[in-house]
Amino acid sequence: MKLFERYVLSEILPLLLGALAAVIVLLVLAALQEVIAPLLAKGANPVLVARVLALNVPEAAARALPIALMFATLLGLSRLSSDSELKGALAAGIPATRLLWPVLVLGLGVTVLAFALGEGLVPRAKVQERKVKQEIVFDNPRVIGLDGTGADGQRIVLRDALDRAISVGEIGPGGELEDLRIVTMQDGLPPREVITARSGRLPPGSNVLELRDGQRVTYQDARPVTVLTFKTGSLPVQDVQADLDAGSGELKPIYTPLRELWAKTALYRQQNIRSPADFTALHRKFAEPLAALALAFFAVSLAVFTFRSGRDLGLVWALLLTFAYYATWSVFRVMGENGAVSGVIAAYAPDLIAVVAGGALLWLTGRR
Repeated sequence: MKLFERYVLSEILPLLLGALAAVIVLLVLAALQEVIAPLLAKGANPVLVARVLALNVPEAAARALPIALMFATLLGLSRLSSDSELKGALAAGIPATRLLWPVLVLGLGVTVLAFALGEGLVPRAKVQERKVKQEIVFDNPRVIGLDGTGADGQRIVLRDALDRAISVGEIGPGGELEDLRIVTMQDGLPPREVITARSGRLPPGSNVLELRDGQRVTYQDARPVTVLTFKTGSLPVQDVQADLDAGSGELKPIYTPLRELWAKTALYRQQNIRSPADFTALHRKFAEPLAALALAFFAVSLAVFTFRSGRDLGLVWALLLTFAYYATWSVFRVMGENGAVSGVIAAYAPDLIAVVAGGALLWLTGRR
């Protein structure tokens, strides 16, 4: 790599690192602003909350890398232009298009890094985050209002990986469970087994539910077969879904490893099943890392255009354009997940808009 290219990269890289740190902080706070304050206010363990924050960093970094690259490129090239360094390079016979190659090479590296984070660290971090959230819930049940029945007066229902519904009437201090009912479900059939208990406890990090003063009833064709009472008992459970998100407890499709998501969507295609969230997530796996290349191309094209036209891009314009891309990405993602547009359009439209805009700017520059 020649001296000019190295000099351009030396101008952009420090800004990239700074912008990356800033965007990561903003994304983490934006994602958790509705969770952190209520957790701490209700007495959640600060160490566990800090772990949740840390486990959100890989996802924030993967998402922030392309945005930070565009911001750093716009700001770095703007500085070179305002200090007449680009003018000096042109006077020395260096074409403005040579700005493109070092930034695109950097964009390719950022693309690879973002894809590696998205497929390597993010899925594992999200699985671990669910476990930490479970620890938060059972360490102090008040964090999701489990110190009584739900806000609508209904019992709290948790689930485990064996598709057993664990109904809890009330959770007291220290994670003490009261009025328990564990129902073993069968697809399309009545329950196979129902266990009730006056009280119990699921120790944090444990996969054994401790029960006290209960009864176990097994059924065949909806008729009781055996009835057993017990004073104490232990029931192994797997991956209890006690999530702070108050949803189904399932991870979003974007956090599914690529191989599993690819097989899942292939099966949906064969069976002609509509699942826009899964198809959008599959295309996002590739489109979001590739955004680094698209945004790098756009940033250099805009820098060349503004230099030729005698204008100057400052911090405000860099911030506005960064926000515009993030808003565009958010809108298309929501549209894709809700089936308003196809997954391909939802994932790749923001990248395509950046490339087309960059190409148009280079064309206008060439006409000057």
